[in-house]
Amino acid sequence: MKLQVVKAHLALLGAGCMWGLMSPIGKSVLDAGMSSLSLTILRMAGAAVCFWLGSLFAPREKISGRDRVLLFFAALLCIVFNQGLFVFGLSLTSPVDASIITTSLPIVTMVLAALFLKEPITPTKVTGVVLGAAGALILVLSNHRGTAGGGNVWGDLLCVVAQISFACYLTIFKGLIARYNIFTLMKWMFTYASVCFLPFAYRDLMALPSQTLSMTAWLEAAYVVLFGTFIAYILVLVGQKSLRPTIVSMYNYVQPVVGTGVSVLIGLGSFGWTKAFASLLIFTGVYVVTRSKSRQQMLAEQAKETPGSESGR
Repeated sequence: MKLQVVKAHLALLGAGCMWGLMSPIGKSVLDAGMSSLSLTILRMAGAAVCFWLGSLFAPREKISGRDRVLLFFAALLCIVFNQGLFVFGLSLTSPVDASIITTSLPIVTMVLAALFLKEPITPTKVTGVVLGAAGALILVLSNHRGTAGGGNVWGDLLCVVAQISFACYLTIFKGLIARYNIFTLMKWMFTYASVCFLPFAYRDLMALPSQTLSMTAWLEAAYVVLFGTFIAYILVLVGQKSLRPTIVSMYNYVQPVVGTGVSVLIGLGSFGWTKAFASLLIFTGVYVVTRSKSRQQMLAEQAKETPGSESGR
């Protein structure tokens, strides 16, 4: 395996771990009194500032007018719709429903990659996605067994659209991602996202200074911005530049594993055979998907099997 591919897998694993930690940390911030809209706009605007500062030390790149428009739509799909709709959906439905719906991301991504990128839906890839989804569902349901509160149809639909939005971003904008460096892409995407989301969060943001939040809450909010967003999105882009969209989306299943591990470490949960089996299914599923053949590999094999096909055209 090439070193670049290994780095891509490690980057996605790191991002999955950071997002897995962000769930309990973000929940703690919300419980401390910060609204979900305030936390979301702080996350977007804070990340935008970090990426603009980081771009000062990165090579300067000129973006074409067409690509600026594409970056705007990429920001809508990757950040505004994905994060914003998920927050609204989570406020209407139960955390159990929202967690279960996130397991649909690799499935949706696999279908969209087949439609837009002509990536084959192979038995190996389907097996890996199903294994990962089964493991994630077992883990989520075991974590929330006996939890009170039901779902809401509209909340569930918003969470579904949020997953479809991110899956569209992974597939449609793969070519755009390859053309520019990480800081060039993210500084504009998070700037666009902040401008788009600000009208929805303005009232909550203005009320934030009057709230008495503890230092712990502000440090947790800083984690959401710096690690759960800034560094995590850098790592995702590193992985996205080298790996296929379905493989990138499979690392979404790392989040419930990390969330479970944290809850066990801090004494809020236990780790038994069920969770061990679920975790094994998740990582087996990720591995199986990485072993599936890409479109380029299948075309190369077909060319070897029919060496005279090119000359006969």
